[in-house]
Amino acid sequence: MDKNKIILVTGGARSGKSTFAENLLKHSDDVLYIATSIITDEEMEDRVKKHRSRRNSNWNTYEGYFDLDNVLEKYSNKYILLDCVTIMTTNLMFSLGNNLEEVSMEEIDKIIVKIKREFDKLIKKARETNKTLVMVTNEVGLGVVPAYKVGRIFRDVAGFVNQYIGNLSDEVYLICCGQSLKIK
Repeated sequence: MDKNKIILVTGGARSGKSTFAENLLKHSDDVLYIATSIITDEEMEDRVKKHRSRRNSNWNTYEGYFDLDNVLEKYSNKYILLDCVTIMTTNLMFSLGNNLEEVSMEEIDKIIVKIKREFDKLIKKARETNKTLVMVTNEVGLGVVPAYKVGRIFRDVAGFVNQYIGNLSDEVYLICCGQSLKIK
């Protein structure tokens, strides 16, 4: 795989996104895996356990979702795998918004700008340090309109962030039924 590429892998839940992204980097032990999830319940704990067991044991792992540009400075790995953009966006969204049920559209716009800035900093640092960055995200815009305000806010914020990252990426892959389609 070429160095200094930004790659976005998107698709629905359980479509095979993470496996596809991991397979892009399976040729190398020189990978930093950035896990953005926070274990909040047994279901998330089980998901994390499955991801860990599947992952190359020689890869470095960093768990977190904020100021990831600074994290890249601390690791010398050539390849970075961030899983996942959607969870990182959710974590940032809830850390930036007090009560999302009551936020104004103006406040949501400010949250989107701040989240985009986090990805800007990460992508810029990956390019500056000549690293390949592979990011996994969920395509959240193909379903029904969520019935609750927070669900609609989440869908919109995640959609805008995905568009933004997709435009900054060198390659974008859509995963469906375990199959990949290169769309950029």
